[in-house]
Amino acid sequence: MPAITLTTQIDAPIENVFDLSRSIDLHVESTHQTNEKAIAGCTSGLINLGEEVTWEATHFGIRQRLTTKIMKFDRPHHFRDSMVSGAFHRFDHDHHFQGNNQQTVMRDIFDYTSPLGLLGSVADVVFLKRYMWQLLNKRNQLIKTVAENGNIDRYRLTT
Repeated sequence: MPAITLTTQIDAPIENVFDLSRSIDLHVESTHQTNEKAIAGCTSGLINLGEEVTWEATHFGIRQRLTTKIMKFDRPHHFRDSMVSGAFHRFDHDHHFQGNNQQTVMRDIFDYTSPLGLLGSVADVVFLKRYMWQLLNKRNQLIKTVAENGNIDRYRLTT
């Protein structure tokens, strides 16, 4: 079971960073290279506890669908999205936030099991873990840029 942990320091209030992290619109922007779209469930704005989103994207030349659901939610400190259906055998993505004043530490833990047993384990070592780290890091860097520039209004940060 691989896990990817990313820690990102952001010069912005914890509430803004938390909400940007659950913004469907920001997520779509951060994954433009895969033509990712939210096609069902919560398809724009902020996703909340109990809500699902179905994503469609192209990874490794294959059009795929993935549905996640917000399983835990403690604004502005933590939320978890878990795969309901998709290409992985399973995954849980925990988003943790610690803040004081205008500083936030965002820590992502993406814990997953690849499909296809041993073949999936080999894929993790060869390319999948690195690929997923790059996707998550790109998203986090966009969150950091938007939060620090204060340009958050375009992401409809309202519940």
